[in-house]
Amino acid sequence: MDPSPSSPVPEYKPTKTQEDQWVVESQIFHNYNLFCNSPPNLQAVLLEIQRDNHIEYLMKGLRNLGPSFVVLDANRPWLCYWILHSLALLGECVDVALERNAIDFLSRCQDEHGGYGGGPGQMPHLCTTYAAVNSLITLGGRRSLKSINRAKIYSYLRRMKHTSGGFSMHDGGEIDVRACYTAISVASVLNILDEELTQGVGNYILSCQTYEGGIAGEPGSEAHGGYTFCGLATMILINEVNRLDLASLTDWLVFRQGIEGGFQGRTNKLVDGCYSFWQGGAAMLIQRLHAATDEGHDSAESDEGSTSSELSDDEESDSEISPDQEEGHDCEVDQVDSASIPVHIVRRHTELPPLFQSHALQQYVLLCSQMEGGFRDKPGKHRDFYHTCYCLSGLAAAQYSWSKDADSPPLPRSVLGPYSNLLEPINPLYDIVLDKYYEAREFFTKASEL
Repeated sequence: MDPSPSSPVPEYKPTKTQEDQWVVESQIFHNYNLFCNSPPNLQAVLLEIQRDNHIEYLMKGLRNLGPSFVVLDANRPWLCYWILHSLALLGECVDVALERNAIDFLSRCQDEHGGYGGGPGQMPHLCTTYAAVNSLITLGGRRSLKSINRAKIYSYLRRMKHTSGGFSMHDGGEIDVRACYTAISVASVLNILDEELTQGVGNYILSCQTYEGGIAGEPGSEAHGGYTFCGLATMILINEVNRLDLASLTDWLVFRQGIEGGFQGRTNKLVDGCYSFWQGGAAMLIQRLHAATDEGHDSAESDEGSTSSELSDDEESDSEISPDQEEGHDCEVDQVDSASIPVHIVRRHTELPPLFQSHALQQYVLLCSQMEGGFRDKPGKHRDFYHTCYCLSGLAAAQYSWSKDADSPPLPRSVLGPYSNLLEPINPLYDIVLDKYYEAREFFTKASEL
C-alpha cells in the first residue's frame, strides 16, 4: 500500500502577543545600541538622573494641572502622592505655601465619617485613603500628621471589613487584594492595626495565590505584579507571611524580569516601568525575609535551638520567619507585635545579593523610561506622574538592594551611573521615604499613648 502523501506544513504565523513583544524589544535595543555606540562622555550623561528636569515637571504638576486631567478627578489624592513621593525620593521639599495648600486640600477630601475620597465631597475609598495618608506622611510635620483623624479612619476600615476576611474598596465596592493592602497599610502606619482588622485577611490572600506562585487580585484570577506586592506586603504586616508559598512566589517573581532589563506585570505581557517597584519592591521584601531566616538559623546554632533577633531598640521575637514555608509545612513564626514589623524588615541586616538583576533594572529605567522631565512606561509612551513615581521607587529599590541594612548607604558600584543618582531610601512595605516613615512612626506611637 502506497503511503499517503504528506500533508503540507502550515505556514507559521506569530501571535499578536509575539508581534507586540518584538516591536518593544526592537525599540528598547535601539536605545541600548545607541548608548553602547556613544562616546564615554555621552554615556555618562545618558545614565544620569535628570533631577532638575524631573523636579520642574513635578512642581508644575503640583501647582497646576491642565484640563486633560479632568478624567482623574476621582484620583486627586493619588496625584498628590505620586508627585510628593517622587519629589521626596529626589530629596526635594516643597515650599511652605505648597505644603499648606496640599494639607488643606487633603483635609477637604477627608470624609466626616472617616476615610478620604478622590476629591472634596466624594465617597471615601480605600485607595484614595492610602494615597492621602501617604501624602500627608510624606509632607511630614505636626500640622500634616495631626490632620489625619485616626479614630474615624479606624471606624471606616471596620465598616469596609468583609465577611470573606478581605475588605471592600468602598461602600458596596469590590473586594480584592488591593483593598486588603491599602486598609492594612493605612492601619499599620497609623498605629491602629488590631485583630478586628486582621482577622481573616491571611486566609483571603492565601486563596489568591495562584498555581504560578504569584498573587491574583481575587481568587481564580491571574497572578499579577501589583497584586503580588500588595498581598506579600499585607501578609508581612499582619505577621502571616510564612503561610504563603514563598519559594513558588519567588520563582514567579524573578522570571518576570526579561531581556529588556525591566519587569513585566504578568506572564507573556510587555515590560512596564511601573513594575520596577511592584516587582522590585516585592523582591526587596523577600530578600529581607531570607535575611531574617538566615539570622534565625545563626541564632539557633549559637543558642542551641532558641532564637532571638533585634526587632527595634527594645523588642525581641521568639522565633524567625521562614521564607520557604507552604501552608501546613513546619515553620517557626516570629511572634512579634505587628507595630514592630515594619522596623524589623527595614533594619534587617543582610549579606544576600538581590533576587533580580539590579543593574539591568536601573539601565532600563534610566535609558528607556526616563524622559526630559518625568518617566514613562516604555519607549513610545508618554510620561505621567504614576510612572514617574514607581520608576523612581523601583530605582531606589534597585540601588539599595545591595545594602546590608537601612542605615548603610549603597556602595558606588551598586548605583548605575554617577553616585549622584542615589535616591532617598524607602520603607518598601509602604513605599514611603524612610526618614518620613520614622517621623510618622514616632508621632503616631506617641499619639496612641495619650
